[in-house]
Amino acid sequence: GRVFVLRLEDGDVLNETLETFAREHGICRALAFYVGGAAPGSEVVVGPDADRTDAIIPLIHTLTGPHETMALGTIFPNEEGEPVAHMHAACGREGAATVGCTRAGLQTWLTGEVVLLEILGAKAGRVLDPTTGFELLA
Repeated sequence: GRVFVLRLEDGDVLNETLETFAREHGICRALAFYVGGAAPGSEVVVGPDADRTDAIIPLIHTLTGPHETMALGTIFPNEEGEPVAHMHAACGREGAATVGCTRAGLQTWLTGEVVLLEILGAKAGRVLDPTTGFELLA
């Protein structure tokens, strides 16, 4: 498929930006790489609150101060055909690191770079799993 190179601007929200770009360019499935900064106040999911029981409650971590960040993820369509990004990021500052899912709201600090590789020929998509409430790859 096609290869896209994007520059994200200060304050761009990673998942929202990728999903909007995918929708505008007719990208159904892709692999995405991000290198750049994460803004203070960005939020990442750092795990479930407890072991699985009746409900999975995400733990949200808020970044304090700008962080150096790299992320890897995918874009696949949900049951309505909308592109949904699933990205995990490693965010570091002053020798400490936080790793988590960017769906809570990772915002670009200053600038970020994305390489998006379109995947052709695959039929995979995200399907709502009634047990977890997540849109899982199927």
